[in-house]
Amino acid sequence: MRHKFWQILTIVVFICLLLGTFIASRKKDKSNNKGPVSQEAEAALKQYGFYLEPVNEEIGVTFRHVSPDLDPKVDNIKLQIASVGASVAVCDFDNDGWNDFYLTNSATGSKNALYRNLGNGRFEDVAEAMGVADLNQKGTGASMGVVWGDYDNDGYKDLLLYKWGKTTLFKNVNGTSFEPVASSGLPEWANINAAVWFDVDNDGLLDIFLGGYFKESFHLDSLLTTRIMPESFRYANNGGRNYLLKNKGNGTFEDVTQQYGLTSTKWTLSAVAADFNGDNFPELYVANDYNVDEFYMNREGKTFEETGAAVGIGHIPKSGMNASLGDINNEGSFGVYTTNITEKGVLIQGNNYWQPKAGKGKQPSFVDLGQISGIENGGWSYGAQFGDLNNDGYMDLYVANGFISAKENTSYWYDYSKVTGGNSNIIGDAKNWPDMEGKSQSGYTQDKIWLNNQDAIFEDVSGKACPPATYDGRAVAMVDLWNRGVLDVIVANQNNVPTIYKNNIGNDHHWIAVDLQGTRSNADGIGARVEITWDGKKQVQAVTGGMGFSSQNQHRLHFGIGQAAGIEQLTIYWPSGHVDKIPHPAINTLHTVKENQPAD
Repeated sequence: MRHKFWQILTIVVFICLLLGTFIASRKKDKSNNKGPVSQEAEAALKQYGFYLEPVNEEIGVTFRHVSPDLDPKVDNIKLQIASVGASVAVCDFDNDGWNDFYLTNSATGSKNALYRNLGNGRFEDVAEAMGVADLNQKGTGASMGVVWGDYDNDGYKDLLLYKWGKTTLFKNVNGTSFEPVASSGLPEWANINAAVWFDVDNDGLLDIFLGGYFKESFHLDSLLTTRIMPESFRYANNGGRNYLLKNKGNGTFEDVTQQYGLTSTKWTLSAVAADFNGDNFPELYVANDYNVDEFYMNREGKTFEETGAAVGIGHIPKSGMNASLGDINNEGSFGVYTTNITEKGVLIQGNNYWQPKAGKGKQPSFVDLGQISGIENGGWSYGAQFGDLNNDGYMDLYVANGFISAKENTSYWYDYSKVTGGNSNIIGDAKNWPDMEGKSQSGYTQDKIWLNNQDAIFEDVSGKACPPATYDGRAVAMVDLWNRGVLDVIVANQNNVPTIYKNNIGNDHHWIAVDLQGTRSNADGIGARVEITWDGKKQVQAVTGGMGFSSQNQHRLHFGIGQAAGIEQLTIYWPSGHVDKIPHPAINTLHTVKENQPAD
């Protein structure tokens, strides 16, 4: 009997020990927010301080992009022409404190998606219920992207959908639905590949820049001619027109393109607006395919002057596909990162990081630091965004890569070279281009993740800081999806599923986030510059109304500060000219700051 008692007691003790170990391990897993435990992840967390984990299935994202439909007359190079349309734009559209995101589709009859953040780790597509899903109907064109901006200053960000077709503005009705704005003054039909919200003259109302690609007279799904292609691979000026649409404050916009001097007809793929010379008026950087990029100086909100050659960026024609801002060496000034094409042994254009050197009120000048910083060779790059992925206080860089992943072990490059050397009559007519026959071109390539080594020199950690992926990446957005003080990454992939990366941080670095609300300035605070100083360092970021390629980051600005115990000062330069200074703001928290009012 005593022997049996001790047997039972031993079993009970053993079970309790097992249970205690299990509970302890569960508590440890819950408190240790360092993500997956694979060997690759653990190595990345230890070496780089972060690891990007794809979580589409876990969070409920099932969307898949389908490329736009084209007229059969251009079937021979359909893969070339229909190679864009996948986009992502982040916004807390219902003001519940959780970031949501919108994804565009492009095929006729396909539906766009608006993923609402449920706050419990999962997302729900509410586009249908909100009235912004079925927007690729026959005869209306193909979606190319969206940008969010509060055009009527009512506190809710509105949705601008730009297309190869009918661009449409949707009013956000208190975060409960969206309504198309009738007679808004937007173009009836244009082939738009870039859009930016910004306040041109700082009147407190957001204006719109639209960048055209193909001529606006072309309906790409029902063409009357095949002469739709660029007249040159280096100096093409036969693209679509650009638009500057001035907000009149009554729900309508006025076309002031001619008045402001934005009459270029280059093939625009991206744009970003920011104040580069400290006069509070936003300049405009325009990235162009088949030509040089353009830099428009804002002359006191009354007109723009194109100064690309004078400032140093407008000399060498490339294939500009991206324009995004970053302060890579913590000098308190932001440069512009542009993407182009690099294919070893075939075409070496290289990406650029244009670092400005300027004084207040003067015209800036730029020097290219792309090569010396190690972020020049990005393959056939599209969208790119800077963000501090490991919160060490230095901006890292994610670049979407890959053009056409079709038949494996095939290449269209040789065929491509046959037309690139032709005259304008040959190049400009799609029927003269060799049939692609399903071939790939710079496909099946890994996106680039470059880690800033705290000296503006970057280390390529692609495929190490995340699982290998060879989609045809297009748009990139940085966003804190789970309110953890960590930047996650969303990549919209052409003709495929997007990639939602949850960022797992492997360190105890600190951070601060800032969400701006304008009062004298536009309600979104777009155009504001935010500067933080800590431990002898200084970093600046700008609130933008869209940047990158077909993308928009979260509205709040995120700064990592490493192991610093605090921040000396947070300074906000508003578009109105007002300056707010907040000494020693709390760290590891989100600050909501209203213009000329104390921070929350």
